[in-house]
Amino acid sequence: MKKFVIAIVAASALAATAAPVLAAPWQNINQRQAQLDRRIDMGVRSGQITRREAANLRQEFRGIARLEARYRSTGGLQAWERVDLDRRFDRLSIKIRWQANDRDHRRDHRRY
Repeated sequence: MKKFVIAIVAASALAATAAPVLAAPWQNINQRQAQLDRRIDMGVRSGQITRREAANLRQEFRGIARLEARYRSTGGLQAWERVDLDRRFDRLSIKIRWQANDRDHRRDHRRY
């Protein structure tokens, strides 16, 4: 009986820690790509991201898209491939945020 109670307590503790992870909003890869592309476009339009910065961000974006295509060509995405793509998208998202907030506006870099 004691082992049964311990097993139930352990299972409920495990479920309690896993619940927040399951409740976190998850975007599929295509939604995430579209969101990042929109953020780059909005940054360029608002002047927060220079055209050169946008070109570099888009180059990295295309590299991740090529990697995704390579992963998918093997019969779909494996769990580790999704994790790898999510990590790369997270890094790109941080770079977009950093470039948008670095006060490096287009108007300040015109050369006459």
